[in-house]
Order: sequence, then C-alpha cells, then structure tokens
Amino acid sequence: MSHSQLLLNHFSQQRHDMVALLADLVAAESPSDAPETQAGPIGILYEQFERLGYHVRHTPGTRTGGYLLARHPAADTRPRQLLLGHCDTVWPAGTLAKMPLEVEGDILRGPGSFDMKGGLVIGVFALRALHDLGLEPPLAPVFLVNTDEEIGSIESRPMIEQLAADSARALILEPAAGPSGALKTARKGIGDFEIVVRGRAAHAGLEPEKGVNAIVGMAEIVRALAALNDYPRGVSASVGLINGGVRSNVVPAECRAVVDVRAATVADAERLEQAVRELTLPLEGATLEISGGFDRPPLERTPRNAALWELAREAGVEMGLALEETAVGGGSDGNLTSLHTATLDGLGPVGDGAHALHEHVILSRMVERAALLAALLMKS
Repeated sequence: MSHSQLLLNHFSQQRHDMVALLADLVAAESPSDAPETQAGPIGILYEQFERLGYHVRHTPGTRTGGYLLARHPAADTRPRQLLLGHCDTVWPAGTLAKMPLEVEGDILRGPGSFDMKGGLVIGVFALRALHDLGLEPPLAPVFLVNTDEEIGSIESRPMIEQLAADSARALILEPAAGPSGALKTARKGIGDFEIVVRGRAAHAGLEPEKGVNAIVGMAEIVRALAALNDYPRGVSASVGLINGGVRSNVVPAECRAVVDVRAATVADAERLEQAVRELTLPLEGATLEISGGFDRPPLERTPRNAALWELAREAGVEMGLALEETAVGGGSDGNLTSLHTATLDGLGPVGDGAHALHEHVILSRMVERAALLAALLMKS
C-alpha cells in the first residue's frame, strides 16, 4: 500500500479527534494584543507535541505571547523541514459570546477557526499520523507556532528567518484560497509609510495668507502617490488614513497620512519604496517627513518555490486530488521564509471568513488537507 493510501485510510478515522482539538483551540481565545491569552493555545499545543516525543520549548515574548518551537528528535542530526503557523487572532477577548463556537454538519464556526487554528490542527495531526504509522520523513520536521503574526511577527521574525535559513523547505499552514482550496505560490509584499506634512498655522479669517496649509500640501502628496499605482503589475500605494487640522477656522499646521504599499515582486517593491521616499512637496513654507517602508517582502513564485508546489501537486494526484495554485494580495510569514528557502503557503484549512463574522472551516476538507500535508512531509 502506498504512503498516500495508507494516510487516507488513517485519516478517515481521525475526524472526531481533529474536531475536538480545533474546538479546544478556538475556545481558547487569543487576540494578538493580549499576550496573556496566548497561554491557552500554547499550553494545548505544547502537550500535543510532547505526546509525539518532540523536543518542545516556549520562548516568552516581551510585547507578545512569544513562540512555541517543537523539534523532531532527529532535527539536530538530519536536514530539516519547517512547519509554520500562528495561534494569535484578530478577535478581541469575549468574541465567543457573540460569535460562538458551533459545529453544524460539515462546518465548524468560530473566531480564529479558519485563520488559522485549523491549520495548526492540520499540522499536529499530520505529524501524529507519521508517528502513529511508523513513517519516518526524509527531512526532520521543526514546527514553529508564533503569537504575533497578525501584528507583523514583531518578535518572532528573527527566529522564523533563522529556522527558514536552516531548513530545506518551509510549509506554511495558513488557510487555503477559495472553495477549491488552492495553494498559495505567490503573495504580495506589504508595507506602510507614515507621511507628515508640516505647514504654519494662522487664523483662517483674519490673516489666512500668513498660514501654510498642511492639508493642501498633503493633497499634492496623495495625488503623487496615486500616480504610483500600477494595478496590472500588482503595485499599489493606497492612502488609508489622513488626519489634519484642529478647527475649521485655523489654517492647519500639520497633516498625517498612512499609506499601505504592496508589490508582487522584490524588484517592484524596491522601486515603489524608493519612489515614495523621493516624493517632494511643491508648497512653499511646508516640510515633508516620510517614515516606514516594506515590512514583508513579496513571496515570489521562484524556481525552488515552484518545485515545492510540484511536489505537493504530485502528492495530491496520488490521493486523487486535483490541486490548484494561486497568487494572493495578503501577506503571511511565508513572505519571510521565501527569501531563505523553498516555501509553499496555503496548506491549511478550506473554508471562508478570515477576519469576518462568518469565519468557518469545512471539516471534511480538514481531514483531506491533513492527509495531503502528511504525504508532502514524506516527499524528498
């Protein structure tokens, strides 16, 4: 019997236990901005990894809940493969009261179920299957669970990049794309700029000519930013927030804007960042300050990433699954690993509603995805 058929048969018996673990994780609410709540899912996962005989360590954070690192016993002596996921969510504590955990037929609903506690369950059960079936993967698995992905991986990024550089590949357990469950072979790079225009205040009625209107200056900057958009290339500069002035009868002395920037390639990200930094202000008496930049580089469909996708596609064919690939505009920690090693994203659950009230996963597809991940872990 092939590995694929063995795994499919095994996972057909695992649905109940997978649902139970996912329900426990969803019930342990864990918003990114409440580090103390991360002890809930971290404790649950710590126990799961220990049962597999993995070496497990929780590293506390200073501004976050830190991260959990689980290493296969052979990870120090053999080449490694990295599994990556996060247990923080965008939902504030208390969300379960108005958005309760519910299982109805093939659907499990609840905050964080899709993004991305379902992916963590898939990862745990894939490793458990290999352990229970006595299957030894050619690359020793190392599993990092961070608590700050939704806020930019502000503390876990150095460890993510170090582990990626030391691994033959990175498997990202973020949700799949769309109802087909497409894997993500490309993501846009993401960044933010803060732009400040400073002018000079004056009474808008008595002596407006003595003022320098910072909002007028910002209008020129917004116009220049709009000219940088190149949507067909996947390049965008979106002014999402503007704040300026104090009263309608005062010429505003300051105006601030926050700009979301995205690009599909590293080269375009570099060009866009340079263009924003080189903006000039054609308003006499005003000054311009620009800070920020790209935080996550693009995840490009590089040759090594494409080769990893092909391995996953082959594993799917062996299971009778016709997998698809896609590119998405949002970022993940896969953007960080792709600079260092072959990366495949979107290996998590099929469902819908990330960051939305209808967040849910399809349970039968979770079983399927766990079998796929386990099969991919056995590929060399």
